[in-house]
Amino acid sequence: MFATAAIALGLALIGGYLLGSIPFGLLIGWQVGKIDLREHGSGNIGATNVGRTLGTRWGLICLGLDALKGLLPVLLLPMLLSGLSESAAPHVAVFAGVGAVLGHMFPCWLGFRGGKGVATALGVVAMLAPLSTLLAAGMFAATFAVSRIVSLGSMLAAVTFAVAQFWQLAPTPFSRESWSMAAFSVAVPLLIIVRHRENLKRLLTGTEKRFSSKPAAKQSAEPDGAPR
Repeated sequence: MFATAAIALGLALIGGYLLGSIPFGLLIGWQVGKIDLREHGSGNIGATNVGRTLGTRWGLICLGLDALKGLLPVLLLPMLLSGLSESAAPHVAVFAGVGAVLGHMFPCWLGFRGGKGVATALGVVAMLAPLSTLLAAGMFAATFAVSRIVSLGSMLAAVTFAVAQFWQLAPTPFSRESWSMAAFSVAVPLLIIVRHRENLKRLLTGTEKRFSSKPAAKQSAEPDGAPR
């Protein structure tokens, strides 16, 4: 029983990783702007750098695609793997989501240099924890409306999600049924914040850039405050 559960979780992690590692931002840059997105704006392949470089419309399209590659593994892989292990069933979706976020952050096709995982994590948590996602989205919206700094909104949203999810899982977050979700609610927000460490440094020194929707496809690579 343990072996089949481990196989189910492993397949979910791998399947999520492969879907999450599709570099939609890079593909959009190639197809739409005829550019390598890694050489423009922040040099990142995430939705905000797409928006900065090619315009808001393409940034939103990239955001949707990156979120979709987090949502689909969580939705589909539990159905595909449901026959392997009943004991693993509650955790397969979480492992698929973790895989998707790791795939976006560390895609093997790009030398493990990917985005910061915010949009893909959004797709994952929208399926796994809708209420906590709504609270986190509200925090992001409020922060961005006041500051126009996407990285700050992203980090505060990650913290909000973790707090809200642990509140929902209390008093036994690491029970047999919920341990994977509890671990996810710590590890993924923490990883998102770690991936924003350069943004955090700029926030502390007051040099973090505010978001502008004006395309800048011809600008050379430079650091910015974009979440990826």
